[in-house]
Amino acid sequence: MQPSSSGPPDADALLAEQLFRVTRRLFRIHKQHLAPVGITPAQSRLLRTVSHCAEPPRMADLAHRLEVVPRAVTSLVDALEESGSVRRVPDPTNRRVVRIELTDNGRATLRALRDARRIAAEEILAPLSPEQRETLGELLSTLMDGAPVHRNGDCPPTSEH
Repeated sequence: MQPSSSGPPDADALLAEQLFRVTRRLFRIHKQHLAPVGITPAQSRLLRTVSHCAEPPRMADLAHRLEVVPRAVTSLVDALEESGSVRRVPDPTNRRVVRIELTDNGRATLRALRDARRIAAEEILAPLSPEQRETLGELLSTLMDGAPVHRNGDCPPTSEH
């Protein structure tokens, strides 16, 4: 006998839906707190990535690290360069390669972003006790263990085309 489509909901599917809803809520709250800084979540992510690299990364490195197509990085860098947060600099060893470095304005923006992210996190985590937050952190770490995480300051190498 086949299970009915109107039978009890699948617990894993419900849990996945809850995770998606929390993710969307976190994204909305994060976006709301980033608006006064004048930056989008994608631009924020690119700035944070550049700041974690040991040396100014190449555009290809950023695309690889952010898991986006190079054109998306170009658009993000264009907007951040226009706002004065990053600048394109030539690679010292290969003049065909452009690297992206933070400006003083970019470092100030990163400080403002950290504050905005902290406030957004406080808002979304407010209903949880310190013990629940610790448990949630442990659970999320367990889920993240299966995903590659770059813990050092180097951007992953990519092949040049």
